[in-house]
Amino acid sequence: MPGEIERQEDREPSRRNGSAELGELVGRLTAEENMDRETRGRLLGRLAALLGQKTRRAGAAGVARGRWLGDLLVEAAPHIPIRDLETLQAHHHGLMGEELADKIVKVAGNSTTAVGAAGGALAAVQFAAPPLLLTAPAQLAAETLVVAAIEVKMIAELHEVYGITVQGTGTARGAAFVTSWARQRGINPLEAGSLTSALGTAAKSALRKRMLRTFGRSLGTMGPFLTGAAAGAALNRSATKALAAKIRHDLRQNLGTPPPLPGPRPPR
Repeated sequence: MPGEIERQEDREPSRRNGSAELGELVGRLTAEENMDRETRGRLLGRLAALLGQKTRRAGAAGVARGRWLGDLLVEAAPHIPIRDLETLQAHHHGLMGEELADKIVKVAGNSTTAVGAAGGALAAVQFAAPPLLLTAPAQLAAETLVVAAIEVKMIAELHEVYGITVQGTGTARGAAFVTSWARQRGINPLEAGSLTSALGTAAKSALRKRMLRTFGRSLGTMGPFLTGAAAGAALNRSATKALAAKIRHDLRQNLGTPPPLPGPRPPR
C-alpha cells in the first residue's frame, strides 16, 4: 500500500547522495507547518541517522567547535523553502504588515517548539540505554540543524513582509540569510558585502558561535523521561521569539517605514 511504502522508505537508509538527502530532509522539516508528531519524529530520526556517520568523522571535538554544524547549515540553506510576499499573504488569509509578521513568528515558534519536544521524546525512549552515548551527538546535531533552519526560514520571510527582497541564486540567498541568523541582524541591501554567496571570516565566526548556542539549547532535550521534551520545547520557543524581535526591530530601522499595507500605490 502507498502509505506502507512511504513509511518503509522513511525507515530505510537512502541510497541517494548524502548531501541531497540532507537538503531534502531539512526542506521537509521546515516546509510543513502542521506536521504530525509521528512524522516529525521519524524524519528527525532519519536525519540523525544520516548525520551519524558525519559526526563520527567529525569527532566530538569537531562537533564541539561548532564549525562543522555551521557548514551543515550552509549546505542545507538553499533547500529551505522560502515563500514570497504574495504566497505568504495567500497562505495566511490575506494578512499583511505587522499582523502577517506576527503570524510568521508564531508559526516558527510553534515549529521549533515541536522540534524540541520531538527531540526530547526521542531522548526519553533511549535514556539510560548504552547506545545513547553514540546516538546523542547525531540526535543533537539533527535537532540543532532543523531549529536553525526553521529560524532562517522565518528571517527570510520576515524580510519579504518588510519589503526587503534579497535577490540572487539559492546559494547566495541562503548564505545571506544564514549570515543574518548568525549575526541576529536584518539584511541591509545597501551595506557592502551583505549579499554574497561566500561567508567571510567574521560571518563564519558568528555562525560557529551561534550554532554552539543552539546546540547548547538542544542539550536540554537529553533530560530523563519527558523532562527533556518540556525543556527543549520551552527553550526553543523563547529563543525563536527573542530572535524574531531583534530581526524585526532591525528591519524596521533598515526600511525606515512600517511594512507595506494594502491599497493603491501613490502616483509618481
